[in-house]
This record gives sequence, C-alpha cells and structure tokens, in this order.
Amino acid sequence: MSSTTAGHGDHIVHDTPEPTGRARWVALIVVCFAQFMVVLDATITNVALPTIGLDLKMSDNDLSWVINSYTLAFGGLLLLGGRLSDLLGRRRIFVIGTLLFAIASLANGLAWSPESIIIFRAIQGIGAAMISPAALSVIMTTFEEGPDRAKALGVWSAIAAGGAAFGLLLGGIITQYISWEWIFYINVPIGLAVIFAAFKYVPESHADVEHRSFDLGGAISVTAGLMLLVYSIVITADDKYGFTAPRTITCFLVAVALLVTFFLIEARTKSPLVRLGLLKVRSLAVSNSAMLIVSAGMFAFFFFATLYLQQVLGFKPVRAGLAFLPFAFGIGVGAGTAQVGMKQLGVRATATVGLVLAAAGLTLMGLTLDVDGSYWWLFAGIVPMAIGLGWVFVPFTMVATTNVADEEAGLASGIFNTSQQIGSANGLAILATVSNNVRDSKLDDAGGTLDQLTKLSAAVDGFEAAMLAGAGLILVALVLNLTLLRKSDVANIDVTAPALPVH
Repeated sequence: MSSTTAGHGDHIVHDTPEPTGRARWVALIVVCFAQFMVVLDATITNVALPTIGLDLKMSDNDLSWVINSYTLAFGGLLLLGGRLSDLLGRRRIFVIGTLLFAIASLANGLAWSPESIIIFRAIQGIGAAMISPAALSVIMTTFEEGPDRAKALGVWSAIAAGGAAFGLLLGGIITQYISWEWIFYINVPIGLAVIFAAFKYVPESHADVEHRSFDLGGAISVTAGLMLLVYSIVITADDKYGFTAPRTITCFLVAVALLVTFFLIEARTKSPLVRLGLLKVRSLAVSNSAMLIVSAGMFAFFFFATLYLQQVLGFKPVRAGLAFLPFAFGIGVGAGTAQVGMKQLGVRATATVGLVLAAAGLTLMGLTLDVDGSYWWLFAGIVPMAIGLGWVFVPFTMVATTNVADEEAGLASGIFNTSQQIGSANGLAILATVSNNVRDSKLDDAGGTLDQLTKLSAAVDGFEAAMLAGAGLILVALVLNLTLLRKSDVANIDVTAPALPVH
C-alpha cells in the first residue's frame, strides 16, 4: 500500500501497485469497455421497445418507464456512486456496479411482467451509477494531468459518445434476427469478463481523508432531489401531465426543497458528500453546465431521428441502425482530432468550433425533414454534428476534471456524469413535449377527418421543432463557453502530446 499527495492536504492511498507504461492503457481498455456497455444499454433498449411491449403486454405509458426507470436511478445516484468510489475504493465500486448491472441484465431478459422489467431496469441504473464515476476516476488517478491523460480522455469520450449510436444498430440486429431478450443477456458475459479483467489490471485506490464517516443525510437528500427533479420533467411527456399540472409543480417544488436541504447539510457537516468548495471551481461549474445543456440538445437527434427513419421513411430496425453508423464514425474522427485542435487553437476555441459544428448539423437536419424526405439530408447533418460533438466532449471532459485534487476525482467524475444524465433525461422530456405540442397544434388546425399523410406531416413538423430547439440548446452552451470559461481556467491542461490515432 502506498500513498501520494493529491492536494488540499490529503492523499490518495494506492492499495495495489500503481500501473506504469502499457499496464495503464490496459486498465483504460477495461474501464472503457464497461462504460461502453453502460452507454450501449441506454440506446440499445430503444429499438426493442415495440417488441418488448407486445411480448409483455405493456401500454405505451408503461413502456416509457422501461427507459425512465433506468434514467431515474442512473442520474439520481451518480453523485453517491462517485463519492463511494472515493471513500471505499474505485476498483471495488467499479466491480460491484458491474456485477449488479450484469445480474439485473439477466433478470431483464427473464422478465415476466411490466412491473418486473421496470424494477430490474432501475437496478441496472443503480449499477450504471456505480460504474461510470468509478471508471472515470480510475482514469483520473491512473493518468497524471498532461499528454497521457489527454489521450486517455479522448478514448473515453469517443467510446461514451459512439456507444450510443452503435447501440441503435446492435439493438436493431438483435431484435430483428434473434430476440429482444438478448439485448440484455449479452451484458452478462461482457460484465463477467470485465470483472475478471478489473481484478487483474485495474488498480485500487481510495482517498486518504481525515473523516471516513458517511454523509447519510446529504446522500438521501441529493439522491431523492435529483430523482424527483428528473421525474417532474419526465412526466411532462405524458399527455396527462403538462408543465403546469399540479403533480408536475408539486414534484418540482419538493425536488427543489430537497436540493436546498442538501446544500444546507453539506455546509454544516464535517465530512460532506460534496465539498461545496468544489462547486466553486469555475472550470468544473462551467463545463458541467455546458455539458448538461449539450446532452439535452443531443438527445433531440437520437430520439427524433430514430422515429423519423422508422415511422416516416419506413426503415426497418437494422437499416435504421445502419443509418446511425456515420455518427459513430464521426464521433471517432472528432475525438481523435480534438487533441490537434486543442494543440493548435487551445481548449476553449476547440470547444467553440465543436459547438458551432454540432448546432449547424442539427439545424440542417431539422430544416430538411419532410414526409417525402431523403436520408441523405440527415446524413449531411449527422457528419458535422458528430465531428463537432467529438470536439466538444474531449475538451469539456478535460476542463471538468482539471483543477480537481485526486482524492475528489470520483466525486468530480460523478458530477460530470450526473450533468450528462440529468441533461439527457430532462432534454428528452422537454423536447418531446415541444414535439407533441407542435404536432397536436398542426392536427387541430387541419380539423375534420385526418388521413395518414396529414398525421405524418404533423409528426414531422413536431420532429423538426424538437431538433431546432435542440440546436438552440447547444448554442446556449456555446454562449456559456464564450462568456464564462476563462483562459486561467484551462491553464493547467497540457495538450502537447501527439494526436490520438483514428482507427
């Protein structure tokens, strides 16, 4: 067991020898593989939803909770998962989370009722909330700030973003040619392989802090507050609840009260779940705010483009999945060249270019959607958007985790992942409400008996409004980046290493 100074007077305790040379990159592959599984699962399930609904006799409302229960648990528990990894050990929490995720995946494949699959999906979300921050904090404590960390975070960003697109393709293939149960069963051997590799290659470390007691009050208040906040937005996509519905307002107010309580607890406790001083770090605050907004806007693409391809253009699941491959390739190109951009232009300028490209691509897609449209207009928007997002994720991941001591790496990772998950969940709910409102307004204007073409045209108008709103959100993140992120906030980031190879 060894100890290294991390900052703030605390240390990182290494319970296993620190990996050096090639061993560090093997550890990176292991934790990225688990993160790929988590990100993959977030989208692979979408393609199979209609088939799951038929087999388990689920209503549309019940079916939406197959996604929402996972999102609620994942987004609500990320902060807790990050802090547990700091206190109890990054590898330990990573392994426990992976095991829980694999067991829940098996249970999902064996689900016998709507209630069972919704519960097991929530358990999957709990496992994911332990895996993601632990995996990112392993990277942060294995690679020192500088060129190697820049490379590692580039790989991480590409996998995290590309996994979502690949999930749509894999979900289509498995659902169409095998059975929906296998979108969950496939996680079992992968999870077991990751656990075995983690014990062999992933180093163990934890924060050597003065107080090892656990902030139970803070954990309960922030977890309940975040979950209720996500829930209050998610239910607005249901026709029965709008933003002004009593249930929505009540849930939102209770969520705000819980989060205020959390901050009061953190200000008074000796061993807080979140050291409030960390939230005052400008680089962390700005990058997380921007990523929350970018994640909200990005989901306009995944969700509504999938509906457009299948419901309007008539693509089968596999063909729809193949249509998203340019996104996965573009993300890889973007993440691989982002380091060149940061080296030549600087971190802030690289993120700026990426945000402009992403917003432009999403805008092009929104403006060219049509009932008689072509996939190639989508393709024309996908390529710049994907490359742009690669140029956004890499610098923002680096900015979010710089100026943070190693003993708080898990917490910073949890905050960064929480921003993305909360942004994705709330963005999808808000943009779905925008789409539904525009569609319903068009249908009301049409009046009388509605033919199929009129219904499709109204739906496309809704998709267009959601995509343009998503592009608008990305532009809001651009404003934050330009006005709030200062040169001094990124002064410690070393991007002098050679660029990542693109495969």
